[in-house]
Amino acid sequence: MGHQTSAVTGLHPRLQLLQSELVESPLTRIKDPELSKRQLELWIKRDDLLHPIISGNKWRKLKYILNHALYAGADCIVSMGGAYSNHLHALAFSSKVLGLKTIGYIRGERPPQLNATLQDLLDWGMELRFVSRSDYRHLRDYKNHDSLPELQSGQYWLPEGGATDLALQGVAELVDEIEIGFDTLAVACGTGTTLAGLLASPLTQQAIGVAALKGGDFLIDDVEQLLNKQGITSHADRRILLDYHFGGFAKTTPALLAFMQDFQHRHGIELEPIYTGKLLFAIYDLIRQGYFPAGQRIVAIHTGGLQGKRN
Repeated sequence: MGHQTSAVTGLHPRLQLLQSELVESPLTRIKDPELSKRQLELWIKRDDLLHPIISGNKWRKLKYILNHALYAGADCIVSMGGAYSNHLHALAFSSKVLGLKTIGYIRGERPPQLNATLQDLLDWGMELRFVSRSDYRHLRDYKNHDSLPELQSGQYWLPEGGATDLALQGVAELVDEIEIGFDTLAVACGTGTTLAGLLASPLTQQAIGVAALKGGDFLIDDVEQLLNKQGITSHADRRILLDYHFGGFAKTTPALLAFMQDFQHRHGIELEPIYTGKLLFAIYDLIRQGYFPAGQRIVAIHTGGLQGKRN
C-alpha cells in the first residue's frame, strides 16, 4: 500500500466532505486577576470546539493519516487504545463517516458492561478486541502502517494515539491559525505527537509540553524521532515538564480536581483530568513561580477529548 510518508496531493474527496463539517477553533482570552497582576495574557485555542465528536488534536492527527489510508486503498483501520481512548473514539466515528471498517485493540479484559466510550465504538462499527496488558505493550513495537503481523489485505495499522509522522502535518496547521502574536505555546503530552506537530511548523517561539504520565522523560526522545523521521529541524525553544502527572496517566489528586472545578466555574470552559486539566494547572503554577516575564502572551491548546470524564 505504499510507504507511509509517500506524497499525496490534496485531500481525498471523502475526507474533504468530512472536513467541511468542522469549524475553525476560536481563541478565547482568559481574564484573571492573577494574570493582570503579573501583566500576562493567557489565551486558549479552543480545539475542543472543532467538532462535537472528532475535536481537538485527535482530528488534526488523523487527518493526513486517513488521507494516506484512503489513497492507499485501505478499507479497514486497525488501531489500539484504552477503555476511554479519545483516539479510538475519534477514529471510529470518522472512519464510519468515511466508509471504512475499524478494529480496535483495547487494553485489559472486557468489562461485564461496556462504558459509554466503548459502547460508542461498537455502535460506530468498530470490532473490539480486548488484549492483556503485556500483549498491549507488544503492540507498541509496530510503528508503520504495514508493520503489524497478520495484517490482512486492505488493513492499515495505526499506532497508539495516532503517533506517526503523518500526524505532524495536521497538527502543524494549528500554528498558522493563531492570528495573534504570542511568546509561548503550551500543550499537554501523551505520546508527544501533538508537541512534535507544533514543532514541525515554522514555530520560533517557546513551546512547552506538559507530560500527562509518570516517567515521561522518554517523550523528549520520541518527539525528536518524529521530527527526524520527517527531516524537520525545529528552531523553537522547547521543554517538556515532567512533574505535573499527579501520580500517573489518568491519575488525579484533590488539588487537581479543585483547580479544574474552579477554572470551569470562573471561565465556563470544560476541562478533563487526563490532559487539559494538568496543562492549565501547570501553566498557573509556572505563573505563580514567576516563570513568565511580564508582558508575555501565552497560548494554551485545548486538545479536546473529554472521554476521560464519562462513565
